[in-house]
Amino acid sequence: MQSALMIDTYLVTPHGEISLAALGIATTIISFILGIQMALANGSQLVLSRSVGAGTKGVIDKGFWAALLINMSISGMFYLVLMQYSDVLIRTLTSESDILSETRSYLSVAKYIVVINAATQVMIALFNALGRTKVPFKGYLFELPINVITSYVLINGIGSFGGIGVTGAAVGSLIAIVIRLLFLTTCIYFESALTLRFTLIKSVIGSNVVSHFKEIFPVAANVTMLQIGATVYMLLYSQLAITSYIAMTIVMPWIKVGTQFITAWALTSAINISQAIGSRDISDLNKNVNVSIRMAVLISCFSALFFLLLSISLPSIYPDLDTSIYDSLSIIAPLYIVLPIVRGYNTVHGHVLRALGKTTEVFKVNFTGQWVISIPLCALVILYFELSIFWAFAVMPLEEIVKVYPFRYLARKTLNGFTLEQVDNLMY
Repeated sequence: MQSALMIDTYLVTPHGEISLAALGIATTIISFILGIQMALANGSQLVLSRSVGAGTKGVIDKGFWAALLINMSISGMFYLVLMQYSDVLIRTLTSESDILSETRSYLSVAKYIVVINAATQVMIALFNALGRTKVPFKGYLFELPINVITSYVLINGIGSFGGIGVTGAAVGSLIAIVIRLLFLTTCIYFESALTLRFTLIKSVIGSNVVSHFKEIFPVAANVTMLQIGATVYMLLYSQLAITSYIAMTIVMPWIKVGTQFITAWALTSAINISQAIGSRDISDLNKNVNVSIRMAVLISCFSALFFLLLSISLPSIYPDLDTSIYDSLSIIAPLYIVLPIVRGYNTVHGHVLRALGKTTEVFKVNFTGQWVISIPLCALVILYFELSIFWAFAVMPLEEIVKVYPFRYLARKTLNGFTLEQVDNLMY
């Protein structure tokens, strides 16, 4: 999912600094919304996984429709915000008229991506809960080549068609995500394990939706808080020199993709734990969590190696940038190479704790690390002390280091005291 934004950034690079800055601002807004949608879907994924573990007929169907109603309703609200207040959002990030114009043009198309993505995220959560994880993977495999080809043509043009620049990146992504939606809808229709009759939607309106929302809201609130923090980081980084901000714009999508492998593993661990809770089989819970943590650390090391190779390759990937941008990328390279190792350790602990019903505790750790310590420190570094891009970016790995001990302590304490009575409290 994150690679769509990487593709847009890569293809827009030859169009100059104004287009890159516009894309950076637009994707900051869109990434924030996509993150909330994914958080809602991840919360629903835990509910659906417990339903699969319990093996109760009809519960999966009701859970799916409840999840879809909630996610689509909230996405509809975001659509209206983008339609009515996109200029207000953009002006909080830039006062440059050229950048504002291109950003507005991108968001005028991207608001439709928001609505369609909500539906696809719930469908992906359903297949993941069922253990049919190859289905969403195939959907992305169909989507990505279409995104690359259509975005390239629409951005740069072909033949007599001159291209439409940054807006073409949004249109290409929209076409690709529609393909994903059609593919997933077809797979649901032919999935023998599902009987998702539209008539069941009436049975989930009311108490079922309320119960479902109460359970997934803390997950969404936790991730939303982190997303807002990430947006605030980008707001602060936008106050650096434009070359430093462009360096951040280039690196951030790569960081998201590189750490996404770790997040995917952590989500898989949470699904397995939720299925075990649904089936009331918790005898090997400690063992499974330990394996998940060790694997997360191993994957994190591979991610760090990936970032090392990336730091060497960036001048080749983006060959037409100003020399000062390359200098900024080199300065922050050691920091984003180390970042995935500590972030991966925290990520797997956070998802394990959510699956065990400790979402509030996860929220407290994340809130303290990000909003009490890191963001105020970043503001001081940039706005008061006016330090270099290195020290501004260094706050991110510092945030992760601060959260290591609290996450480990909470996970061990929860696992050692987890009983079947607590399992029953998680089932509604």
